[in-house]
Amino acid sequence: MKKIFNFRSLMLLLSFGLLTTVFTSCDKDDDPTPAAKNVVETAQSDPNFSILVAAVVKTGLTDALANTPNLTVFAPVNSAFTAIGYSEASINALTSPADIAKLKSVLQYHVLAERIPASAITTANIEKTTLNTNKLYATKTAAGVFINGVSVVTADVSTSNGVIHAVSKVLLPPVGNIRETAIATPGFSLLVAAVLRADAGTPANEVSNALTSAGPFTVFAPTDAAFIAAGFPDAAAINAADPATIKKILFYHVIPARVFSCDLVNNSTPVTALGGAQTVKITLPPARVTGLSNGSNASNITATDIVATNGTVHVIDRVLLPQ
Repeated sequence: MKKIFNFRSLMLLLSFGLLTTVFTSCDKDDDPTPAAKNVVETAQSDPNFSILVAAVVKTGLTDALANTPNLTVFAPVNSAFTAIGYSEASINALTSPADIAKLKSVLQYHVLAERIPASAITTANIEKTTLNTNKLYATKTAAGVFINGVSVVTADVSTSNGVIHAVSKVLLPPVGNIRETAIATPGFSLLVAAVLRADAGTPANEVSNALTSAGPFTVFAPTDAAFIAAGFPDAAAINAADPATIKKILFYHVIPARVFSCDLVNNSTPVTALGGAQTVKITLPPARVTGLSNGSNASNITATDIVATNGTVHVIDRVLLPQ
């Protein structure tokens, strides 16, 4: 009887174990672990990226961003798009192939074909190539991580095929070198006239050659209003000035390094392209720059971080005067 009891007990235990295994397996099949979302799905799930999603769909980038592995996306939040005049409605209404192509290039400028967490950005001006083949620059400071001087507001949003870093502004790809950028930007007609006047001196084309060379440079670019306030009401007044004087003034606005707004240090005195003791003084906040002969009349930096292929442009409202 003892042997029969042991055999029956063993059979019951085996049967119970088998049933437990079957039911456990069924439970796993009925409640699978959700797969991680890809870049596009992650953006779609966040209302702060609704304009970005509309732009991705309009430009036909959905498949590429959803299926390409190991991407880094610097994703502008909605307020970044509205700041430059875009909305979901305006993007959905785009029909011009040229406008759609331009928007597509802007979006591609926000994407790297490699996965880069914020922890990998440890120094200033780390150069990376984007999907539209232009360069952008990642910087780490005590204040955080910046891309082309633009702050990363949320870092390291992980996706199944990459990582998203939310940024506070839309990153605009360069239109050319610094000289070409000045020509293409409204409000710099007198600056362009000044470059042409300086080029008429000896040696010829010295300023243009510098501003179109490899660099990198940072230019504090005075607006037309700044030139008018400095006594140059029009191109004729600039053309009446001594080319050597104009050249000296222009080179005084150039720093021989790539300096984004996040790199500016309060009370610093960077040396200009004139060299020697010809420095300018940076103060912040608010961001201002003062020439050695400007006295207490500091120039406000009214727009920052215009990226060129060979440097960076910051817009100022007063002409800087060297010694």
